[in-house]
Amino acid sequence: MALIDKPDRARQLARAIASDLTLYHEKEIIEGIENDTLFSVMQPHIEEGRALFKTRVVPELLEQNIYDRAVVDVMLKSKGHVKSRIW
Repeated sequence: MALIDKPDRARQLARAIASDLTLYHEKEIIEGIENDTLFSVMQPHIEEGRALFKTRVVPELLEQNIYDRAVVDVMLKSKGHVKSRIW
């Protein structure tokens, strides 16, 4: 399989991975937001997704923080309704 070399396709992949994180770890995400421990709780899952992303895109696209932005956009923005002292 050829590596993804187009930024739009890389964003699509990153958002799909972040969506999967949100879907499969909903309870952990909500508790992490409520307790301000989101990134420590989700770190193993986020890093697993990052590893997958790295295997699918060309190295030049890794420097653009596409995956990290997708995690914030998809995982965090969808949970803006969760009560938290961080917002």
